[in-house]
Amino acid sequence: MLSILELLAGEAPSGRIEELVRSFGGRGARPDDEAVLRLERAERLALQVHSQLARRQQRETELSALVDTARDLTLPYELDELLGTITRRTRRLFGMDMSYVAVRDEAAGDSYVRTADGHASALTVGYRVPHTWGLGDRSVEANVPIWTPDYLSDDSFRHSSVLDEVVRAEGIRAIIAAPLAVGSVSFGVLYAADRNIRHFSIGDVSLMNSLGGLAAVAIEKTRTLERSHSDIADLNEFRRFGELHSRLVDLAMAGSDLQTLTAEVATALDGAVLVRDVENRTLSAVGELPSVDEAEVLAAAQAASARREPVVVGDGTGVWVVPVMAGGEELAVMLLRPRTPLDDTGVRRMRLTAQAVAVLLQVHRSEETAASPFRDELFDDLLAVERRPLKQLELRASRLGIVPDRPLVVVVVRPEGSTAGRAASWAASYARRMGGLRSIQRGCISLLLPLPADSGSGTGKGAGFLARSVSDQLSALLGHPVTVGASGPVRSLGLVRQSHQEAMRCLETLVALGNVGACASVEDLGFLGILLSDDRDAAAFVESTIGPVLNYDAQRLTELTRTLDTYFASGSSQTNAAELLHVHPNTVARRLERVAELLGADWSTPEKALEVQLALRLHRIHLVLRGQRGADGASAGSSGQTPHVV
Repeated sequence: MLSILELLAGEAPSGRIEELVRSFGGRGARPDDEAVLRLERAERLALQVHSQLARRQQRETELSALVDTARDLTLPYELDELLGTITRRTRRLFGMDMSYVAVRDEAAGDSYVRTADGHASALTVGYRVPHTWGLGDRSVEANVPIWTPDYLSDDSFRHSSVLDEVVRAEGIRAIIAAPLAVGSVSFGVLYAADRNIRHFSIGDVSLMNSLGGLAAVAIEKTRTLERSHSDIADLNEFRRFGELHSRLVDLAMAGSDLQTLTAEVATALDGAVLVRDVENRTLSAVGELPSVDEAEVLAAAQAASARREPVVVGDGTGVWVVPVMAGGEELAVMLLRPRTPLDDTGVRRMRLTAQAVAVLLQVHRSEETAASPFRDELFDDLLAVERRPLKQLELRASRLGIVPDRPLVVVVVRPEGSTAGRAASWAASYARRMGGLRSIQRGCISLLLPLPADSGSGTGKGAGFLARSVSDQLSALLGHPVTVGASGPVRSLGLVRQSHQEAMRCLETLVALGNVGACASVEDLGFLGILLSDDRDAAAFVESTIGPVLNYDAQRLTELTRTLDTYFASGSSQTNAAELLHVHPNTVARRLERVAELLGADWSTPEKALEVQLALRLHRIHLVLRGQRGADGASAGSSGQTPHVV
């Protein structure tokens, strides 16, 4: 027995103890052989002590490994790196085929594999796991590790056909699962799995429980650190945003020009920048933008304006459209092509730069508004009944950039609702941009604008173009239609007052017809302006409609006016008119060709013909009232002379 004790003291393997007992003949002794029985009993006790020592040694090894794991988990990791360390340590501690962590996704209502270690073809990262089925659900409910020696044949928990199929595909048999929880809140499950049947001991369960607790604490600590780092990064980014915003706004308030500010914006956003006004005109540009589809740009600009957020153009060029707004008013639009794709921080930086551009444009608008009283005063003087000398007005106009020989159009706007203040402010800026003047007359906004080169040169055509342009832009700004009347063009400042009266009559006609919110020029309305206006100017209508024919007759002693009158009286028949005039039909045809040259090719269309007939009738009445010959339609300037035949 002393020899047995010596073997135990020397930590000899259990087989040496069994060999020693056999050498003394202890095996198979008779029941009455007391010495041998004592020897066998000593053997059993020795083996029991040996087993306890082995289990204690294994426990010490496991605890040492657990301490190493705990020390390892205290190191600074990113979350995915930490989860990889946890699964790797778990698989090695248990000597199993694989280990993985499933994290709960509350939004989706399930869990997904965040990380895995060991050979796995189906349980890969990202695989969705139903968290209300299987061992994970039971371990979370009980808040203790749950295990099974053979997963597919164990009916003690709820199975999921999808999960069972994955387990079958992986060839997994034994699984142990421990909840990952902080306090009473569980956020995931730690799994270890083996492809052989395995019964887990109490020590295994205890070790898994300790691993789950350590892992949960380490994960929560890492999450907290990441949130802290994110908050610090946000604070630093906020500080940088503040510095950028202050620098750009200081530039705007210090009187910097838009090109300089745009250069700063391009540097801050690291890309090419283009600023356009609401009329799609380029105000400033830095760098070159790629060729873009203007229709896509327009769609993106409308979306950006509606959302008040930057929007990327949908043509694949990577160009962003940023609205430049002050309050509810869109001042301009900024196009940006960054060198690298933008994240959320870049989008926020775009908003800040757009605000700085808006500040600069507002500063420029304020300067324009401050200068507008001098411009308004000139327009008021042009509209006054007792006007200053024309030469003096032309001199003042030239100082303000109004070129006297450029065609001018008068546009009168009546804002609807309580938006007159915003409309007047916009009109001052618009008139300045267009090189014109603004005035407030009888509750209406009047604009004297030079005719754009591409809007048409005929009488009334340019006025209609500008009326629609003003209506479209101001209606979009105010959010509701405005009523607009226009007249012109005229080539002398001395005719501005007359043109303004015509534009006012045009506006009054629209209102009288119930077309509030519409726009039209004198040419658009024709004789309706005479019929419905309180201040009927028949002479102006006659002059604008058939004036060229009357002047031609007066200067050349022809009979175009009489021919026109007879033509309409004969039912628009050239043959019947020739009989009434006692001339050849070819003569009537040539005269009407000359009329087309003077009045335009569309003079005989139903709408124009009606206006020509009305003008002829008014002209005849005018001659009768003046006591001149008018019954035959001859002009006043042809009396006593023989008319030419054309």
